[in-house]
Amino acid sequence: MCGICGEFAFRNASPSIGSLEKIISKMTSRGPDASGLFSQSAVALGHRRLKIIDLSERSQQPMIDSDLGLSIVFNGAIYNYPELRKKLQQRGYRFFSQGDTEVILKAYHAWGKACVNHFNGMFAFAIYERDSGQLFLARDRLGIKPLYYTHQHDVFRFSSTLPALVAGGNIDTDIDPVALHHYMTFHSVVPAPYTLLKGVRKLNPGAYMTLSPNGEMKETIYWELNFTPREEEKQFNESDWKKALTVALEKAVIRRLVADVPVGVLLSGGLDSSLLVGLLAQHGQKNLNTFSIGFETVKDIKGNEFIYSDCIAETFQTQHHKISVDTSRVLSSLDHCIANMSEPMVSHDCIGFYLLSEEVSKSVKVVQSGQGADEVFAGYHWYPPMTTSTQAVEDYARVFFDRDHQAYTKTVTSRFIDKDYSRAFISNAFAKEGAHLPIDKALRNDISTMLVDDPVKRVDNMTMAWGLEARVPFLDHELVEMAARIPADLKVRDGGKYILKEVARNIIPERVIDRPKGYFPVPALTYLQGKYLDRVNDIIHSQAAKNRKIFNDDFIQTLLKKPEKHITPLGGSMLWQVVLLENWLQIHI
Repeated sequence: MCGICGEFAFRNASPSIGSLEKIISKMTSRGPDASGLFSQSAVALGHRRLKIIDLSERSQQPMIDSDLGLSIVFNGAIYNYPELRKKLQQRGYRFFSQGDTEVILKAYHAWGKACVNHFNGMFAFAIYERDSGQLFLARDRLGIKPLYYTHQHDVFRFSSTLPALVAGGNIDTDIDPVALHHYMTFHSVVPAPYTLLKGVRKLNPGAYMTLSPNGEMKETIYWELNFTPREEEKQFNESDWKKALTVALEKAVIRRLVADVPVGVLLSGGLDSSLLVGLLAQHGQKNLNTFSIGFETVKDIKGNEFIYSDCIAETFQTQHHKISVDTSRVLSSLDHCIANMSEPMVSHDCIGFYLLSEEVSKSVKVVQSGQGADEVFAGYHWYPPMTTSTQAVEDYARVFFDRDHQAYTKTVTSRFIDKDYSRAFISNAFAKEGAHLPIDKALRNDISTMLVDDPVKRVDNMTMAWGLEARVPFLDHELVEMAARIPADLKVRDGGKYILKEVARNIIPERVIDRPKGYFPVPALTYLQGKYLDRVNDIIHSQAAKNRKIFNDDFIQTLLKKPEKHITPLGGSMLWQVVLLENWLQIHI
């Protein structure tokens, strides 16, 4: 796990080393172990390194292979790199390092753009071809690793974080109206290629991009999720699917043990993280480091789930770290938490993950996380209604959107009012081939878009704030592909994640499986009272907010009068959604 960046100059222009040095400096937390900078003709590549695989200097980046005429910067982990290394050696390639970075480099030389189809892992990388002068960028199938870019005149820059690009200068920081519509409507999710800034875009998940010296740019989608069962699977019964899922889960978890440092687990006490611990224990992992976080109980809202995480830790005899956080730390940590958001994210899980990662990073450098299981196995409450939907787009918008277009027009100032971009996005997404049923359309959209730009980004940003690598087995692309083909009823039955729960019954205690679904409860960010409301007023009434003129004054005043009365359909504070965006802009712009 690292931070990457680069600048590619078109038409005989030269890259700015000074700008790239600023970008590299901004990403220190993503790679506190080392940094590197390489420049050749039209390209400059930068890197911050977190040493996980091949701890030696031989895997330092940017990595240059003079014999092949290739240079690379890479963020992520390729879990099947040992197997790929053997295949490439059989083709005559010789290696000077023991890590996965060089495997990507050789794979690109061997298979060209199709190399991405060979990788199992999370990745964002850029490869420069010395002889052709071409730059190739790629992002993993589920968008686990981020890749932002900006194209201004004869200069193309990219980075692992949006704030780092801004630090490099010459960015159009005006608000993008399409992105703002998504942020305020699509539960703060801004789908690729958009970001809230007009001058910054992000590469789509499951996509690669080629850039030529003459300025030509082309993006290609190389992977899309398909819900159509294979021929042999059409006869599968529930037992067959359970066996297939068990095998896929075991592979996904074991793959993510590949590291030259210990691997721990973020153990919330829920089904997903508990299942990871159980599978690792079955594989023979002993003295596994597990980590749980909890806040104090506020009124009738319990602030921790230690009763369940303790149960798993005791069952599997893990080295358990139970972290209790005083809620007073939330307010004092918010600015640094928001400073580490590549884009504004309203979920309360952000501060929970941020504070948890701070403590976990003191013990290990790599953890597995249960993120993604709710989207892949239909664990959320808005999925069951989609099984009987007759108007898929309308029904999905009703259960997931924070507001409709009419309400949106009353939220923002007139310069941001245009088309119903979010409804159009969902209509186009649902119309694509590969998902016939409304429930499958919803699941595919959430896995390919919502998951990428909310939960996955949240985990990446908050763990990397402390130089911690998070791996997500439930987003193993082979597991996700197989889960998509499982009949919807086996996923949504009995409140959701039915088949995952049935597989888990052979691995972890029943009391953890059949418990109510839990969350990171941070009531202070929902109801915004006392010091939190004082902070909100300072931000929203600041001169910077007045100058930006994003939100309608009447709307803001309505929210401020009774913040607790204005909650989105998914339980978020409308006021916090507005304030977080403004706070993020004030920190980064």
